Amino acid sequence: MIIARQGYEILTDLSMYATDELQLVERAGRVSYRSEDLITEQGESAQKFIGDRIRDGHESVIEHSSLTIRFICDRGVSHELVRHRLVSWTQESTRYCNYSRDKFGNQITVIEPSYLKPGSNSYTAWFTACGAAEKAYMDMLKDHCSAQEARCVLPTCLKTELVGTANFREWRHVLKERTSAHAHPQMRELMLPLLKELYERIPVVFDDIYILRFGKADQRSQQISFDQILNRKVLEGAECQTDSNGVS
Repeated sequence: MIIARQGYEILTDLSMYATDELQLVERAGRVSYRSEDLITEQGESAQKFIGDRIRDGHESVIEHSSLTIRFICDRGVSHELVRHRLVSWTQESTRYCNYSRDKFGNQITVIEPSYLKPGSNSYTAWFTACGAAEKAYMDMLKDHCSAQEARCVLPTCLKTELVGTANFREWRHVLKERTSAHAHPQMRELMLPLLKELYERIPVVFDDIYILRFGKADQRSQQISFDQILNRKVLEGAECQTDSNGVS
């Protein structure tokens, strides 16, 4: 039995500071006002336009750009994620994946609960239950049950992978719901780092949620965004350097 931790990967190849994606949103959104003449080449107008729309509650325009994200989590967390039906999901299937096969290491993989202390009675109970579930699963396969039949004994903490694609507006909704203090601790462990990364890469879209959860905007991300607006071409051509303010 393999014990793993949760994680995610942003699969979308975002442009530097998502400038191209934000400019697409701006070009689409300005059709409503027929204000295309206000678009600026380097993206500063897109930042202001999108920030104003989000503050006004007119978020439909940010549906014109999307993100694809790969998650590694347990089945319990995945069951909550797929409730977000406006996200297009593809998930590892316990019907077709036979964990006795070599490519899975001939064993199941489970996600370690972040809220259980190793060595505690609860952790020992969890570990023992997972081992018993794995043995039952393998025994059923040896008894000629198919993978989809033997899966009935697999634990909720079984590791799964799923890929979700959604527009910026829907990811905002997902992050608002799933980073709340009322969310499951495993869900928050997965989604809070994602929120932080998205804020750093696309601050104008996620800054209000970041502030809601972390309390204060990160000055480094604000400075990067400001530098990008002023001189995008210089940033794209420059080597990764650190300036006098410590921004790299």
